[in-house]
Amino acid sequence: MVANIDGTYHAILSCPSLTKFMAVPHYSYFLLKMPTEKGLLTVRGNVYTIYTCEEEIFKITEWILMAETTTQAAQTPSDLLEIPKQ
Repeated sequence: MVANIDGTYHAILSCPSLTKFMAVPHYSYFLLKMPTEKGLLTVRGNVYTIYTCEEEIFKITEWILMAETTTQAAQTPSDLLEIPKQ
């Protein structure tokens, strides 16, 4: 049995759920396999979807870090922001 789900299985099942369903993730092949009454259920990951999700996460993280840095710089006294001559 193959479930055609557009997305990564991490968004569907959390770690406790993986244990409860006796699911086995195969990270190299982007597969998730678990036993069912009718046999083995295989959930296949979409490489393009995984890549675009990761890319989006990196952009969001970069934006958050830049916002935090800007906020910290705005709260820092101006004399501490000057570059020493030595």
